[in-house]
Amino acid sequence: MVKVDTIYKNGRIYSFDASNHVYGSLTVADGVITGVWESTEPPQDEVESNNETSFVDLDQATMIPGFIDTHNHILMYAKTKEQIDCNVPPNEAVSDVLNAISEQTNKVESGSWIEGFGYDDTMIAEKRHLNRKELDDVAPHHPLYIRHISGHLAYVNSKAIEMAGLDDYVEDFPGGHFGRNEDGNLNGVLYEPGAMQPFLDSLPKKSTDELVQILKRASDEYLTKGITTNSDAAIFNMEELDVHLRAAKERANPIKTRVMMMHYLVEEGAPFGNYTPEELNRYLLDESDGLVSLDSIKMFQDGSIQGMTGALREPYYNDPTVMGEFIHEEEDFKQEVLHFHKRGFRITTHGNGDRAIRSIIDAYEYALNEYPRQDHRHRIEHVQTALPEDLERMKRLGIAASFFINHVYYWGDRHRDIFLGPERAERINPLKEASDNGLLYTLHSDCPITPISPIFSIWAAVNRLTRNGYVLGNEQKIDLDTAIRTMTIEGAKLNFEEGLTGSIEEGKQADLITLSHNPYEVDLQDLKDIKVAQTIIDGKVVYSK
Repeated sequence: MVKVDTIYKNGRIYSFDASNHVYGSLTVADGVITGVWESTEPPQDEVESNNETSFVDLDQATMIPGFIDTHNHILMYAKTKEQIDCNVPPNEAVSDVLNAISEQTNKVESGSWIEGFGYDDTMIAEKRHLNRKELDDVAPHHPLYIRHISGHLAYVNSKAIEMAGLDDYVEDFPGGHFGRNEDGNLNGVLYEPGAMQPFLDSLPKKSTDELVQILKRASDEYLTKGITTNSDAAIFNMEELDVHLRAAKERANPIKTRVMMMHYLVEEGAPFGNYTPEELNRYLLDESDGLVSLDSIKMFQDGSIQGMTGALREPYYNDPTVMGEFIHEEEDFKQEVLHFHKRGFRITTHGNGDRAIRSIIDAYEYALNEYPRQDHRHRIEHVQTALPEDLERMKRLGIAASFFINHVYYWGDRHRDIFLGPERAERINPLKEASDNGLLYTLHSDCPITPISPIFSIWAAVNRLTRNGYVLGNEQKIDLDTAIRTMTIEGAKLNFEEGLTGSIEEGKQADLITLSHNPYEVDLQDLKDIKVAQTIIDGKVVYSK
């Protein structure tokens, strides 16, 4: 007899197991799937129910495994909700953004920091960056820190430069550079973490309690999108880690959370410098009451294509003098990868440009040759402009990928017309080639760079439509089955959790969602309009529309 707490019946339950079974009913007990049947109800002689058993009639609704988003920045997103919205829309021109900043100066005390997020120089009417002078004009007495939509650039005014302890004579720091005007003075544009960090260090810190509440609001939104397992793709400091651990322990965030620890937190002399992967994972689980676990060590090897800091093998389409830049010198990068690889850690590295992707593969191959290791599942993130030979090498070396597929919609037109040109743009996020190579890969949103929505990412993967309605790379489309699997069972595989979750099978965790419409019965272009009706984690309903 099968033990049951809840019986789901009369549904269309897509398992996404190895055989793609479709079931009519299933049972759950103690957070685990205890049985699945093709019949609309479990046979009465096979289940052990009682007065406390819940019976849920799905009424032919579609149920699938909960979504697994393998790369986003939920805590960063939570913080942006507290900042000035500098996106396009709602803003159309630079003056709109400056007016929003000016209004905020009237709401906060003189000398207080003002933050904004989402400015996009390629979408704003003037097609340019913000500059220090105009920011000084609207906020002479408030330090400003305005983040670019890519997350790889920012804008500051003179007060912020003063508060960060810098001046016009400052030299560029490793891993970034300062924008300058024709006189060589700082123009207020910051490129990459090396230039941004002094300002991030100067920003006022919220308390852990405040950040836990902010994170709760973001996780509530994630639950409406059907996310049951989520990866925060960069933990930059111990304060951020503490917020995740507290939010999980108090169940302010009930989503299963995986964290990518920035490499410098695990280097010698750092908080986790002496930890093994197993010890660090156990610490995270213990401190979060079992909800937070270790994903990997996180590194960056370039920036963003739209910020023109992604490292390309051929120059940018709009500027033949620019090819982007590495975050780390290649030899230093190889040695650091080898260090973490030998310690047993899985390594995740951000790579957008094809030159950076090649550099990452080279470093992984070097580590594997020096210290062979089976089933490491080292990762490359975004993989936006990978060439066929890159994908072939990744498969041969066992390197996994997480593709930022939303780029096709949000930046595809501009990659074609501005940054990459028609030929290279057609190949961004080459999912079909990845599938043909048998590569382990997933899709992700990179929220807050694009809105969180696995259903939207699935829509983007099967349609490859840009914002202007152009099909970008028709030959790189994947089918619906494959797309859903990338955000369910393939996500579980990337997380080393394919035995626990990612598909609807007996013995797996009851992480499930129901949908407003069956994705197999709607036009592919309408997929993005499907809503999540219910989200279930470990058998408990955590969201219901």
